Amino acid sequence: MYRSISDFQSDWSYESAAMVKFLRALTEPSRGQKVTPDGRSLGFIAWHTVCAVTEIGNSAKLPVEGPQEPAAAPATIAEMVSAYEAAARSLADVVTKSWTDGMLTDQIEMYGEHFSRGGALAMLVKHQAHHRGQMTVLMRQAGLRVPDVYGPAREDWAQWGMAAHP
Repeated sequence: MYRSISDFQSDWSYESAAMVKFLRALTEPSRGQKVTPDGRSLGFIAWHTVCAVTEIGNSAKLPVEGPQEPAAAPATIAEMVSAYEAAARSLADVVTKSWTDGMLTDQIEMYGEHFSRGGALAMLVKHQAHHRGQMTVLMRQAGLRVPDVYGPAREDWAQWGMAAHP
């Protein structure tokens, strides 16, 4: 849970940049990658994560501007990146304009449950990290290089001349 807007903004700056790295690492053919035939595709999960910024923000009573499901995913990865960047900026701006540090412990109703406002922001960050984890598996299956986020990816170790951990 966040107790200050500046702490959220600091995390959001890093986390949204990490999401952009993941989206930019996708290729058009990789969007169809699935673990199982009836599973969600890499493109579906990526677009869901883009739309979730607006969805969760709006559910927290923040007027975030951006795409919302069930809107169809854009035709290109570049358009998806652009949509994400705009929604992420909108969220950052509206949090700063609408809430104060003192409001972050206030309870709001979301999805039939009660969250603190700071908890709702934390949920959004964790939701995004959760889906990046799913994307990592699908990206590996599609033969894509996984971006480093919280530490080096396997390819980073090799680039540094070090043995990758098994």
